[in-house]
Amino acid sequence: MTTPTESAAGLERLTEAELAAEPVFLMARTASIGSSAANRRLAQLELKVRHYSVLALACADEQLTQRELSQFLVLDPSQIVALLDELEKCGAVERRTDPRDRRSKIIAPTAAGRELYARAKAVMEASTAESLSPLSPAEREELSRLLRKVAF
Repeated sequence: MTTPTESAAGLERLTEAELAAEPVFLMARTASIGSSAANRRLAQLELKVRHYSVLALACADEQLTQRELSQFLVLDPSQIVALLDELEKCGAVERRTDPRDRRSKIIAPTAAGRELYARAKAVMEASTAESLSPLSPAEREELSRLLRKVAF
């Protein structure tokens, strides 16, 4: 039986493949590795990265609608509804009628949601530090700057 370490070492030969030089592949692989690590850590709070993202935006007090969450997170509206249903079920957020458009719902954190967010944020910071440990502080800042430039 092959161990994960042996398997990863065996795949090291692929780092010279043409695909391994393509930026979109590298971004996707990095995101996948980071999300998997964060999901493992967030499991202690019964959250995943997508839940964390929605909760973080709700706690930013921007009064975002479900549609805005969907657009910003680049998720299908049905995925946002499912995430909000789960967060609402655990008492972390609530949907309120948007005073700007009564047909829309804004997402608001509850007191329990703010507490959960604070714990989840600490977990995410630790996970990010681990995932980006090969980079110096200056490289981390540069990576963030470049990713923001591409993302927005």
